[in-house]
Amino acid sequence: MINERSSGVLLHPTSLPGPYGIGDLGPEAYRWIDFLHSTGTRYWQFLPLGPTGYGDSPYQCFSAFAGNPYLISPDGLLEMGLINKADLSDIPAFPEEKVDFGPVIEWKTALLHTVSQRLLENGLPKPIKQAFETFLIEHKHWIEEYALFMSIKQSLGGVSWSEWKDEYKFREPDALEKAKNELHEKIFRHQFDQFLFFHQWMKLRDYAQSKDVLLIGDMPFVIAFDSADAWSRPDLFLLDEDLQPTLVAGVPPDAFGPKGQLWGNPLYNWQAHEAENYDWWLKRLEATLELVDLVRIDHFRGFAAAWHIPFGNEDAIIGEWIPSPGVALFKTFQSRYPELPIIAEDLGYITPDVVALREDFNLPGMRILQFAFDGDPANEFLPHHYTLDSVCYTGTHDNETAKGWYMQAEQQNKYFMHKYLDNNDEDVAWVMMRAAFRSVAQLCIVPMQDVLSLDSRARMNNPGIAAGNWGWRMKNDTIDEMLIKKFRDLNFTYSRLCEIQPDS
Repeated sequence: MINERSSGVLLHPTSLPGPYGIGDLGPEAYRWIDFLHSTGTRYWQFLPLGPTGYGDSPYQCFSAFAGNPYLISPDGLLEMGLINKADLSDIPAFPEEKVDFGPVIEWKTALLHTVSQRLLENGLPKPIKQAFETFLIEHKHWIEEYALFMSIKQSLGGVSWSEWKDEYKFREPDALEKAKNELHEKIFRHQFDQFLFFHQWMKLRDYAQSKDVLLIGDMPFVIAFDSADAWSRPDLFLLDEDLQPTLVAGVPPDAFGPKGQLWGNPLYNWQAHEAENYDWWLKRLEATLELVDLVRIDHFRGFAAAWHIPFGNEDAIIGEWIPSPGVALFKTFQSRYPELPIIAEDLGYITPDVVALREDFNLPGMRILQFAFDGDPANEFLPHHYTLDSVCYTGTHDNETAKGWYMQAEQQNKYFMHKYLDNNDEDVAWVMMRAAFRSVAQLCIVPMQDVLSLDSRARMNNPGIAAGNWGWRMKNDTIDEMLIKKFRDLNFTYSRLCEIQPDS
């Protein structure tokens, strides 16, 4: 799928600038695509787009299929005639460089409630009504369960479904039918929010295609326990008779922490998935590719074997690597997509079976430049070890910014970096970016924080630390003509410049 030298920028939509406290799918998203196009950049990569819950992590979503309603653009609602300017007269004084999720969620939820309440009272305009009904039909396999899940959750104060009344928790048919009747207004609101998200996203995607910009999404190996997916299909996960997890996901001790990482996500009952010919997984991949052109699979190694931690453990030290049916699953994917549009996040504890799975299906893997400078010339993250099917990054959303990494690196690592790159330029972010861009890797992707030479204060996520993540935003005046020229020249110099070819 990646058959030419090209580049991309990693930036989650929440990090876009704008007046509403959080990046969204409005005018700034279009300006962002214009920036990529004007610099000859081929790809825009971002994190999962699902509806976030506690902790605001895009890797802990209420659904593997739904979109995040906090990304819905108020300007887009104005354009559709669903709100008026008076509805935007009470915008709080949100901080510019950080998402303050609490106030943002409160304000955006109230605005979306205003929209749905008017429609409940006055009815949907005919064109919107037709589009909404079509949306519900096309997404029937998940939208009804999701909207019911969110409505029950909202009516019960937001607690996890494992704490719901038994009639809801165990999905008693009469209780669910009664809930559908009693909560029909809430259900409509959640369904319509999803319609708005998909409507705005597909419009934005069409614009990206017109500018020859391709989108790289993210599909995590695991899903959240407190999700419509686990609630509606508990048989697909390792749960006990009381629907509590028996084994949960994470990774053993590694460079990120001496006690490993305890994610707490439920793990899969692979026998149940196999019995259904991996239908849930195929639908999940199809849903992701409805929104994007390529998919980065987070924690790809889980498809070879996953670290199973007994539920209730306080850390990830004790666990077991249990094999996953990755070959059978990816053959199912391949039956639908012969050339798999997938990037494998093959980082961490990588064993021969992980390598074999990636290579057997011709999937590009990832190389992180920040991991390269330990002084060992045999380090696989040094550019002279890259291959054409590598996707090279200076760093990812889980890493420090390049400048932040350098400021905290040991002196011997700094020395080796300067020796290897033969450059003492003070702008270390661009030194590392140039090294990545001139590598043999077909695709090179850099976080926008590195393009802007930002330090640790712009870090997106710090694994193992629950609070204070995911909030970074670009300032309004960040992108100027000088930056456009500089980044375009970087693409040109290393044969990564993408330009739309005129029609013949």
